[in-house]
Amino acid sequence: MNTDIADVRRNYSGEYLDASNTPGEPLALFQQWLALALEREADDANAMTLATVDSLGLPHARIVLLKGIDERGFAFYTSYQSHKGAELANVPHAALVFWWPATQRQVRVEGRVVQVDESESDQYFQHRPRASQLGAWISQQGVEIPDRTWIEERKDRFERLYNGQDVVRPPHWGGYRVVPEIVEFWQGQADRLHDRLRYRRHDDSWNKVRLAP
Repeated sequence: MNTDIADVRRNYSGEYLDASNTPGEPLALFQQWLALALEREADDANAMTLATVDSLGLPHARIVLLKGIDERGFAFYTSYQSHKGAELANVPHAALVFWWPATQRQVRVEGRVVQVDESESDQYFQHRPRASQLGAWISQQGVEIPDRTWIEERKDRFERLYNGQDVVRPPHWGGYRVVPEIVEFWQGQADRLHDRLRYRRHDDSWNKVRLAP
């Protein structure tokens, strides 16, 4: 079946976005946008594209979940032994993209990446559902496996291992934090004349400029 997507388009009509009606630093604006997205987008508002590069400079991207946001940056959790973990070990910089279609908004983040403190990773892990805690042990992210049975056998093994006791955080699993250097806000507008506002970190302050669509 031939699917023609050339004429698939959406004309936006979002709220006006400008330097004059936004705060001096990006965290406050991001939290405002995220709060509205959580109302409009339900369970997917914290989904974000994480882009990394490997040791050869080749780009890789995937969807992960934002699990913490404060003045230090944007936190997510994964296996340190995953492909993205290896990429971040070689090149500790990343880009994030949030897309919220219900509010016609996008946010781009670029910055260096650091590992979250072990105590903070422990605290987050303790609040995960038990099945998700076991999943951190069961899955060896990115490793080639023969079939679904391989996963089910590991699942049975770790369920027996931790039967009747708390699941501890695997040493190979924890958090990363993207420390933002650039945060760009995009508000969809009619006729592709969108509003774009970019914050760039300069020492302990932020410079804010408006960009052409």
